[in-house]
Amino acid sequence: MSNNAYKQQFLDCAVEAQALKFGMFTLKSGRHSPYFFNMGQFNTARYLDELCTAYAHAIIDSGVKFDVLFGPAYKGIPLASVTVTKLYQLGGAEYADIGYSFNRKEKKDHGEGGSIVGTALKGKKVFIIDDVMTAGTAINEAFDIIKSEGGNAVACVIALDRMETTKDSEKSATNAVSERHGVPVVSIVNFDDIVERFRSKLSEKQLNDIQDYRDKYVPSA
Repeated sequence: MSNNAYKQQFLDCAVEAQALKFGMFTLKSGRHSPYFFNMGQFNTARYLDELCTAYAHAIIDSGVKFDVLFGPAYKGIPLASVTVTKLYQLGGAEYADIGYSFNRKEKKDHGEGGSIVGTALKGKKVFIIDDVMTAGTAINEAFDIIKSEGGNAVACVIALDRMETTKDSEKSATNAVSERHGVPVVSIVNFDDIVERFRSKLSEKQLNDIQDYRDKYVPSA
């Protein structure tokens, strides 16, 4: 599947699942956005399969070599476990021994103990998988967890890069995280991909609202 094809398929699925909606929405940040993306709507077998297939394509396209796919609790848990199987299905033998892990919110003091479930991170190259990066807080916590476990985070993958600045920076959240940790932040799609895919289906008002939002919050290249 070509790079563009899996992006388009993912966006079409997101609209069908009502994970991607157009209108006017108030975000957690207080900003008024002309679109809304809710990963929680990928909540059936088919939709989760489509989502994690797209994640796998994005990871493979990145070319980053790694040992473990890490999903921060809680949203990252199903993403890591399903995507790692998709990597094997799509990428074959190269991905057969890729492990997956996630963290517990509270450390376990019996059994195997610790805060990590799955493949141990010590001495491993770790690829972080998450949903949407806003202020980057959750991703930064994931880096701290991996470091504390002796692992080496080498990249992140998210579903959507909104490409917009954070409240306290002129950089986008993805660029800020990438620069802070010195790793690439990969996304299945970004804000520009959404606009390009649905431009012909949106009203003139919706397109104007999107342009206004871009002018306010998306840094120029």
